[in-house]
Amino acid sequence: MNPATAKKLFDFLFSDEDARVCRDIPESACNDQPRNFLIHIAALSLTKTGDHFIDPKITLSWLLTTIGSPALYLSLLVPIHNTFSLLPQMIVAALIRRYPVRKWFWCAGAVGQAAALVLMGYMALTLNAAQAGLAIVLALLVFSLSRGVCSVAHKDVLGKTVSKTRRGRVSGYTEMVAGVSTLILAVGLLLSDSPTVPVVVTILFLAALLWLAAATVFARMSEVPGSTEGGVNALEEAAQQLRLLKTHAEFRKFVIVRSALLGSALSAPYMVALIQGSEGGGLSILSSLLVAASLASFISGSTWGSVADKSSARCMVLSGALAGASGILAIALVVAGLGGGALLAGCVFLLYLAHAGVRVGRKTHLVDLATADNRSALVAVSNTLIGIMLLVFAALGAAVAQLHDYAGLAFFSLLALVGALLAGGLEEVQDL
Repeated sequence: MNPATAKKLFDFLFSDEDARVCRDIPESACNDQPRNFLIHIAALSLTKTGDHFIDPKITLSWLLTTIGSPALYLSLLVPIHNTFSLLPQMIVAALIRRYPVRKWFWCAGAVGQAAALVLMGYMALTLNAAQAGLAIVLALLVFSLSRGVCSVAHKDVLGKTVSKTRRGRVSGYTEMVAGVSTLILAVGLLLSDSPTVPVVVTILFLAALLWLAAATVFARMSEVPGSTEGGVNALEEAAQQLRLLKTHAEFRKFVIVRSALLGSALSAPYMVALIQGSEGGGLSILSSLLVAASLASFISGSTWGSVADKSSARCMVLSGALAGASGILAIALVVAGLGGGALLAGCVFLLYLAHAGVRVGRKTHLVDLATADNRSALVAVSNTLIGIMLLVFAALGAAVAQLHDYAGLAFFSLLALVGALLAGGLEEVQDL
């Protein structure tokens, strides 16, 4: 994009503030900030739209169910998608730090995700149910590992190219664009007769194209070379990074808060199960879930981004509380016999709205808490530990869910409320 045009758009987006603010990024990156800001939004909007399109809780689950894959593979989708993008990140971060320019790692990760999606679609069309299920799960593993590379690289690049009080808006505007795009897809599905395998595979191929386009856009980022200290021995550095939990008190508090706020993500499958039990299956369920997610992304985008740029801690308090309340409300409606489709769909909307806020708040908080020297390490340690906690909480949730039909949703809703309460004790890192 032409620098002059980028500057005008950037000034328009921040018309009520000092658009020229340049905090916590290298002085040499200030002039490129408007253009880089828009590149971040463009690239992440493409991948976030792809994320909504292939959501394991919705689209991939629907695909495996449609082709008749064994239930085992269905149960592995969400844990693999979430956990394996997080667990290897300490080692990945140390490897990335060997190189002063990290945008190419993000581009490579995006291409890896695109390739994995193409493989999923191809296997779904050519293999039998059991073979396709296994192949899709293995391709999802590749997708998740590539996603982890992108996660570490992006937060590092974002911290070098976009100033504090601006980073939350990157996630916010991205959510808005992705929300509109997914809404269009959901309406298209609603108008079709049935979500046949070719239709769902077409969605996977379309998402792959989005990731390839994102890699092309992100490659145009003007990134200032960063520090390469700590990138010599990946395993040694990973062990050193874990010590940050002991030496960095505020980071330790953040990891605890983020762990509790996992309730906003892990409650979603239980909310979906509650709706399916009440309303049954069918195309309308798939479409309504996509509509709920897309509307929540669109509405929440700029709002949560602005809140997070002023106080990422407050953003996590509000969104965590909303996530917990939405689950409790859904249970109350069903118990009271008021669990109609519209009311429960509203609860799903609130949950997705809240989860979008949790994501924006915790991403902004971590990037603003970190410095240029320790950003990759903090991101990697946090994500690796959260990967472990995902497995722990998922197992706990599965055990609790055996106690009662609504116990799993109640457990994770209460966990989100605990996270909101703990987030109130975090430091206002935007003021540092």
